[in-house]
Amino acid sequence: MTLWLTRIVPSPSSREARRDLSGSDQGIRLHQRMLQMFPDGVEGPARAAFGVLFRAEETPRGPQILLQSHIEPDSSRLPDAYGAVETRSLDALLSNLHKGMVVNYRCVASPVRKPGAASREAYKLPPVVALSGNAAIEWWGRQADAGGLEPLHITAHPLATVRGQQSAKGPVAKQRIQHARTQFDGTARVLDAELLRDTLATGIGRGKAYGCGLLSIAPAR
Repeated sequence: MTLWLTRIVPSPSSREARRDLSGSDQGIRLHQRMLQMFPDGVEGPARAAFGVLFRAEETPRGPQILLQSHIEPDSSRLPDAYGAVETRSLDALLSNLHKGMVVNYRCVASPVRKPGAASREAYKLPPVVALSGNAAIEWWGRQADAGGLEPLHITAHPLATVRGQQSAKGPVAKQRIQHARTQFDGTARVLDAELLRDTLATGIGRGKAYGCGLLSIAPAR
C-alpha cells in the first residue's frame, strides 16, 4: 500500500486557514477540512476509508499541517489561496525500513488509561483517564514497542486539549469531543519493519480524526 504525505503551509492571508488553526476545536475543523480533499460518497467513515491522519504543528517558519493518506489528496478542493501544498509518496521510506535501523520520530498522541469498574467506583474515576508526565512516557513506550519500535530517547510535552462538538447525523448528533494531547519526540530502533509499516499506516491511540495518532519517522543521521 502506498502512503502519501502532504505538507500544507497555510497562508497568513487566508481567513479560512486562520480560522481552522485557531481555538481549542482546531482538530475538529481541520478534520473536516482535510476530508474535503478526498472523494465523496464512500461507505463508512471517510477518514478510515482513505487512511487520513493529520497533525498541525508549529515550525520556526510558522504553522504547518501534515496530512497522511492512502490515496493522493486533491488540493484543488481546498479554498482558494488556502496555502502552499506539497505531496510526496512515502514508498522509498517504507521500503527501506529494516530491523535495527535507528530513526527519529514524532507523534502527537492522546495517552489514556481505562480504569476497571472497581477502580472507577472506588476512586470516582471517569471511564477514560488522560495521562501526563511519567505515566504518559510509559504509555508511549508501550505503544511504540507494540508498533515495532524500541524507543532509545523520549521527550514529551503536553499540548492543548482538543475540545468541541462534532456535528453528526442520528443519535450521535452534536457529539462532545475531548482529547488530551502530548507530543512525543526522540529516537528509536526498528524492531519489526513490517509491523512498523502497519503502525505508520493506521496511527497510534485515540483521537485520530482530530489530529492525534500520526507517527512520523526519518532515518537518524
